[in-house]
Amino acid sequence: MRTRPRLSFWQIWNMSFGFLGIQFGFALQNANVSRIFETLGADLKTIPILWIAAPVTGLIVQPIIGHMSDNTWTRFGRRRPYFMIGAILASVALFIMPNSPTLWVAAGMLWIMDASINVSMEPFRAFVGDMLAPEQRTKGFAMQSFFIGTGAVVASALPYIMTNLFNIPNTAPEGIIPPSVKYSFYLGGLAFFLAVLWTVVRTKEYTPEQLKEFEEQEKSHNNMEQIHSEDEITEGSRFVKGSWLWILAGLVLSGAIFHFDLEEELYILSAGVAVFGFIQLITALLINAGKTENGFVVVMNDLFRMPNTMAQLAVVQFFSWFALFAMWIYTTSAVTNHIYGTSDTESALYNKGADWVGVMFAVYNGFAAIVAFLLPVIARYTNRRITHMISLIAGGLGLISVYFFQDPYLLIISMLGVGLAWASILSMPYAILTGSLPAHKMGTYMGIFNFFIVIPQILAASILGYFVSRLANGEAIYALVLGGCSFLVAALTVLFVKDADEKLIKEKQKHSSDEI
Repeated sequence: MRTRPRLSFWQIWNMSFGFLGIQFGFALQNANVSRIFETLGADLKTIPILWIAAPVTGLIVQPIIGHMSDNTWTRFGRRRPYFMIGAILASVALFIMPNSPTLWVAAGMLWIMDASINVSMEPFRAFVGDMLAPEQRTKGFAMQSFFIGTGAVVASALPYIMTNLFNIPNTAPEGIIPPSVKYSFYLGGLAFFLAVLWTVVRTKEYTPEQLKEFEEQEKSHNNMEQIHSEDEITEGSRFVKGSWLWILAGLVLSGAIFHFDLEEELYILSAGVAVFGFIQLITALLINAGKTENGFVVVMNDLFRMPNTMAQLAVVQFFSWFALFAMWIYTTSAVTNHIYGTSDTESALYNKGADWVGVMFAVYNGFAAIVAFLLPVIARYTNRRITHMISLIAGGLGLISVYFFQDPYLLIISMLGVGLAWASILSMPYAILTGSLPAHKMGTYMGIFNFFIVIPQILAASILGYFVSRLANGEAIYALVLGGCSFLVAALTVLFVKDADEKLIKEKQKHSSDEI
């Protein structure tokens, strides 16, 4: 029985290079979209609602694309067609986004841009599981972290570079996006397309038959978790029982929000709870009608039958991504107000602070790129769980420290901690996860795993506006402190995760040492 071949450094480099472009899109989005929204008239309270497009899009798109790519095979491969389609659409969206004439056009373009980026990004995660042997997956996801960090360094700092090196204005009349931001998005669109094209051209995928053979061989050497039968469909009655509880909880929560006249964005949370109940009810109806091959049913069935390792990692992801979303939404407002002392989006001081946020984001992404290859070394001498825990603690302390610094240059120290956490978040959970997943469902489960990135983001968009306006007196800096605490909780929950590949990796490391 054939084993999955070990790939060379440059083969892993080529298969991961597309993430350089993907991160150009995400970094420009994360560092500048709040700025674009504020420029077009959004107030601090409504920004989280406008950001809801990104996580909702990922919630819908990623499992669909994952399931489709699992069941795709063309002469262009299994995952690569999705890389290319997403790259073309995202590049076009990056050119249009900074030319949005109104706030709601910008919000709509964020939705389209994020959907397009997700079409490219989701198959890249499954790609590592497809192409690499278990002992190389940590290195593969670390390589992705390197390209994510490298791309984000340049992309996050582009408006600052445009202004300070090329004298392109970073201010504009009211309601107009500054030229420095526009040209940054144009360059980002070009970089996105070319980087993904490199991976598509330079990488060859294994056939479904080869992947099945590799999976059978790996199953014989480790204890890949099996839940009943991998393709067994859960009875419809199980979905029905849970559906009514979720629907009732959503209605009660909506009633409480209305009765106590709470923030309107909290309806996103209550509606999400009720909608999940209705989704379970629809799933039950489809199962009872015999439509068990329906992609919607397959995704929901796999969600309820996920491996234990995936469920444990879901908790870690929840708290990790809540922290990240708090940072992405509120760093611009927190730094310009808490450090620079202004909230006037037309002032030179505000735009100086906003540009510095771009530099801060470049620093954490750059540090993530530098330490990406250090993480597998740390994991070799400890394990992947301990490595991830240490990294999340550093991220939590980094976010909390922003509150205590008044000198903008000291925020660089804060971002080093965030950068270590970011590098680990992009690699360690996925490296641990792939060892517990069947190869023929790798894309589907990677898409489902994205739920536990998206759900905390939707929660953040629902409650952070209320938290900042009602509980923090409009001080956005406290959203960052809350995010730091969430990182620390995530670090604690890592200790309860079981790594299915841990024993196999240690045995191979021992065997390699004995040979030497």
